[in-house]
Amino acid sequence: MGAQSGGTWSRMGLCAGRLPHGYDKEESTMNQQQLTRMEHDKGFIAALDQSGGSTPKALKAYGVDESAYNGEEEMFTRVHEMRTRIIKSPSFDKSRILAAILFENTMDRRIDSLFSADFLWNQKGIVPILKVDKGLADEKDGVQLMKPIPGLDELLDRANERHIFGTKMRSVIKQANEGGIRAIIDQQFDVGMQIVRKGLVPILEPEVDIHCPDKAKAEEIMLGCMKEHLAKLPADAKIMFKVTIPTVDNLYAEIMKYPHVVRVVALSGGYTMDDANEKLARNHGLIASFSRALAQDLRFSQSDDEFNAVLKKAIDSIYRASIT
Repeated sequence: MGAQSGGTWSRMGLCAGRLPHGYDKEESTMNQQQLTRMEHDKGFIAALDQSGGSTPKALKAYGVDESAYNGEEEMFTRVHEMRTRIIKSPSFDKSRILAAILFENTMDRRIDSLFSADFLWNQKGIVPILKVDKGLADEKDGVQLMKPIPGLDELLDRANERHIFGTKMRSVIKQANEGGIRAIIDQQFDVGMQIVRKGLVPILEPEVDIHCPDKAKAEEIMLGCMKEHLAKLPADAKIMFKVTIPTVDNLYAEIMKYPHVVRVVALSGGYTMDDANEKLARNHGLIASFSRALAQDLRFSQSDDEFNAVLKKAIDSIYRASIT
C-alpha cells in the first residue's frame, strides 16, 4: 500500500471510502479493523523495539552474554529469537495486548513462514508498529532532538509493503526549557505529518526524563505545545502520543478527547514495573507501552512453562494498570 501522490490521506480517508491509487480493498479493511482496535479496545502496547546500542543490554538482561554471538548480524538473530519466543508465547495474546512495536530488523525477519508484522496480525490479532527514529542528537537547550532520519520515505514505503499500521519515534526532554520543548514538539509533528502522508499512524514520543528537575512544569509546557499543533492538523490526520507518566495525574485527559488522537500511551521511563503500574493506574485512559518493565524477569534459561508463567504475570499486571 503506498501513499497517494500530491495529497494527504489517512485511515480516516479509508473510512470515507477514499482509496489511494493502487490501494487494496482488503488492506483497507485490515487497516480500518486495526484503527478501530487501537481506538477502542482494552489492552496495552508491548514495546519490543530495542535496537542498535540498547540490544546488547537487553540480551544481557535476558541472560545472553556478548560472548554468545559474533558481530551485529548474530546479535540481531539472538534478539529476534528472544522476541519470537515472547510473541509466540500463549501468554502474549490479543486479550491483553493491542499492539507491538518492532524495530526495522525485526520487521524484515520472519516468524515461522510469515513476516513479523503479518504473524502478529494474522496469527495473534496484535497490531504491528515500527520504530523509525535513528536515536538522539546531543543535548541542547535542555532537550535531545531526534537525529535526522535519512531515507524515511523509503522506510515508510517498505513498512507499508510489510503491512505495518503505525510508527514510533522518540526524543527526550531533560529540563523545563520552553524553547527546547517547543523544538521537540515541532520536530515530532513535522516528521509525524510526513508519516501521516504515507498512510501510517505515527506515535509521537516526546519523553520527559523522570529525573527532570521540574518535571511537572516541563509536562505543562509540552502539553501546551501539543495542543497548538493539534489545532492545526488536517481534518483526517490520526496520531498517537507516547508520554512519560505525568507528575500531575490525568494531565493528558483533555487531549485524549481530541478527534485526531487515536490513543495516549505511557512509557515506563526507568520506573520498576510495580512503580510504573501504580502511577499508570492513577491516570484514567492512559495505557502502557512498556519494554523493560515487560521483559525484566524473562530469562533465556527458563523452561517454556516458566517463561510463559513469568510473561503472563507481567502482562496481567500491566494490563490491569492500563484499564483504569
